[in-house]
Amino acid sequence: MLKFKKIIIFTLSFVLVFIAIISTKNKNLNILHAKDKSNPLSAYNADDSTYKRTVYLTFDDGPTCIITDKLLDVLKENDVKATFFVVGKEIEGREDILKRIHNEGHAIGLHTYSHNFKSIYSSKEVFIEEMEKVRNKVKDVINISPSVIRFPGGSANHLTEDFLLSLHEHNFKVYDWNVDIFDGVNPNLTTNKLVQNAKKYKESYSRLILLLHCNSKNKNTAKALPQIIRYYKDLGYDFKVIDNNTQEYYYKLKK
Repeated sequence: MLKFKKIIIFTLSFVLVFIAIISTKNKNLNILHAKDKSNPLSAYNADDSTYKRTVYLTFDDGPTCIITDKLLDVLKENDVKATFFVVGKEIEGREDILKRIHNEGHAIGLHTYSHNFKSIYSSKEVFIEEMEKVRNKVKDVINISPSVIRFPGGSANHLTEDFLLSLHEHNFKVYDWNVDIFDGVNPNLTTNKLVQNAKKYKESYSRLILLLHCNSKNKNTAKALPQIIRYYKDLGYDFKVIDNNTQEYYYKLKK
């Protein structure tokens, strides 16, 4: 009888320990998923709990006559869509290029009208006016009013909670990046170096936003683009555009 009681006690103890281990493991998984869902770049899908690799090719500072067209040619050849953050003053006299971007299925983002750092960052009101001005210019040309914006130089050191609230009130959504090929800092980097820079990202990111440029100096960017596309295609990434349905991504808000 005593032996039987010992067996029962041992069995119950084993079951309780096993349940505790499982509970702890599930709790940790829940914490992990919660972190992933709060990460603006997380590909966590609450419906199927799968992680999908997505890459967003984004081009700043255009449109320009030669480089933007070359980039569009490459994108068309590879059946890939991208997002172009356009500067209002650059649209003047290049309306046909903006129309081509739109007609070929790419997304349009806003990158201020003047791209003059001293002016656009002089006040929150001036910045919003700049974004409204370029939005109106885009609407005049292709009859759409984009709400997707990017801060020249990135939102770090500029974006506060109040600033973000004001932008949302004007129907703007902010998008920075997490992969920089550094063609903006140095457009003369070799094609090989630009491709290598495009491969530098944190492994924890399943959704990548690549920063590229399309001003008149970015000849090597156009040359590197086919290799960058091939690299991500070989890894199984899906190419998408940033639109109103894309979750915002910005750096830590300034206090």
